[in-house]
Amino acid sequence: MPDKRDAQKVPWQTAGDFLRRTLPFSDLDQESVNRLAMDVSEEYFPKGSLVLIQGSTEVRHLYLIRKGGVRAYIKDQDGSESLVDFRGEGSAVGALALIRGSRANLNVETLEDTLFYRLPRQAFLDLLEREPGIAGYYLKLLSEGYVSKAFEEIRRQKLAPRQDSGLSLFSTRVGGVLARPAVTIGVGASLRRAAELMVREKVGSLLILGQDGRLAGIVTDTDFRRKVVAMGRNADEPVSGIMSSPVLSIGSEATCFDALLTMMRRQIHHLAVKGPSGTEGMVTSHDIMVLQGSSPYSLFREIAAEGSYQGLYALSARIPLAVRSLMEQGAKADNITRLMAALNDLVLERLLRLMQRELGPPPAPFCWLLMGSEGRREQTFRTDQDNALVYRDAEDPGVREYFLRFGEQAIEHLVACGFPRCKGDIMASNPKWCQPWSVWREYFDSWISQPEPSEVMHSTIFFDFRPGFGDADLAETLKAGVLKRTAREDVFLRHLAADCLKTRPPLSFFRGFIVEKDGEHKNTLDIKTRGLVPFVDFARLMCLKHGLAETNTLARYRLLEQAGRISGELCREIKDAYEFLMQIRLAHQLRQMEDGLAPDNRVDPARLTELEKRTLKDAFSVMVKVQAFIKDSFRLNV
Repeated sequence: MPDKRDAQKVPWQTAGDFLRRTLPFSDLDQESVNRLAMDVSEEYFPKGSLVLIQGSTEVRHLYLIRKGGVRAYIKDQDGSESLVDFRGEGSAVGALALIRGSRANLNVETLEDTLFYRLPRQAFLDLLEREPGIAGYYLKLLSEGYVSKAFEEIRRQKLAPRQDSGLSLFSTRVGGVLARPAVTIGVGASLRRAAELMVREKVGSLLILGQDGRLAGIVTDTDFRRKVVAMGRNADEPVSGIMSSPVLSIGSEATCFDALLTMMRRQIHHLAVKGPSGTEGMVTSHDIMVLQGSSPYSLFREIAAEGSYQGLYALSARIPLAVRSLMEQGAKADNITRLMAALNDLVLERLLRLMQRELGPPPAPFCWLLMGSEGRREQTFRTDQDNALVYRDAEDPGVREYFLRFGEQAIEHLVACGFPRCKGDIMASNPKWCQPWSVWREYFDSWISQPEPSEVMHSTIFFDFRPGFGDADLAETLKAGVLKRTAREDVFLRHLAADCLKTRPPLSFFRGFIVEKDGEHKNTLDIKTRGLVPFVDFARLMCLKHGLAETNTLARYRLLEQAGRISGELCREIKDAYEFLMQIRLAHQLRQMEDGLAPDNRVDPARLTELEKRTLKDAFSVMVKVQAFIKDSFRLNV
């Protein structure tokens, strides 16, 4: 091993300049940085030097890379090496050992001649005592505090506010908007008595309690108009005759956004609010609209009431504007994509219902399948279409003719709504993807039993399907059969696992971003393909292995963690990384749309802030851990 150069003192001004542009010291005040800079020395290690030796080196300094780069790795008992990370300028080594008071937990080797700035152990530990946030930064790969700061920078740098927002859907709890306790009446009370109670209490709905005191149903002023006045019911009849049951409820600690999303998905206007002591009250769509002012629910109501194709085209174009206000308020990617999915799903439903009026009722039960990002409820601005159509087997050739025509016209309307065609023609307008249930079962059986490259490609799209409109049972029974089969097909799963390893993190040895060198996309990287897709593929792989029907990526990880299939620590890192990458993507696309450009996934790292760059690098680094997990779990090292 080449000899290293003895440590030398660094002028405090020079050290201070470096610390002020290096996380996490850049968050310190001027006095704290200057005090720290007084203790900084420098030490040089030639290429190939072992700076720290796992389990052996007594760590006396925090090493900050001034120039050069290192690789960090661990050695197993059998002597095999496992790469942990590549680190370049601004990164640190030795922090965890200093915090724990232990010997080095990693081997750290220089990949080129490297100059370190050193901070003595006691100076570093004293800093941690004064600044607890510094310890949190080093203890977690993706500290939640820094991720939150990075999210805030995305909003501040990429989204100039248009107007003052009201109370946030994301910070206000449902219990906080309840104007009064629940107004209830017994299930045996008469319609007359129920109406009198609503007038006296000045409410638009009543919760109905059963004889056991439990919530049995709900009646609204709309029920009285449609079911009592219009139908001429006797006022002495029991209120149970017009109540809706069961009553959907939500916890008082849930956010108002969750309440809004539930109402939109279920197309209802009221939710019972449950607290520790039982039902506390009722939250309505009006409460949410008053809370936010320009609530997406108003757009949702317009879409639900629209009765023309042209009207739906126009309303669909307003969806990105509704989403923008939520990003300004602090909505994270999961909130945004779930809301967009709910709005897009309703546009699809209205379109297909209008088409049935025009073409006549379908000759057999059918289900419109949503796949790819639509199936995962992860659409952005605007995701290409990925859909198909399944219908119940029938001998009448007229059945197929109807659905082929139906699929062709539906795709044309969706294009007019702003949803681009799938470049691979995976749409219900393609006769290959408009088939009876038995053919779809054969498709999946073939893809699973013959996992060639084309079949593996299909799995990344078709295996994320969910029902979008129609007879959901057709989709659910198909899904159940697929999951039963994949869970026991080791060869198929190993092919999917191997495919997950093909995309490498877009980071160089020294933690610089790997970007396009020339051409139209010079200096950019595809944040979807190089960043998001590996996490999506891993979630799908694990859910197919363990028979979990969920399709949304973040929801998949929550289920896998709950089932003990992935450790809580790895799941946390994955979820933080995935959501940060998605947030960068959404902000990038929204900015493009506002500049009159077609949205894409090509991000220029040079346009990011230093905090965003650091967090983005950390997010990409999580992919290394994911791929190591895949190799081990699916025996790909054998």
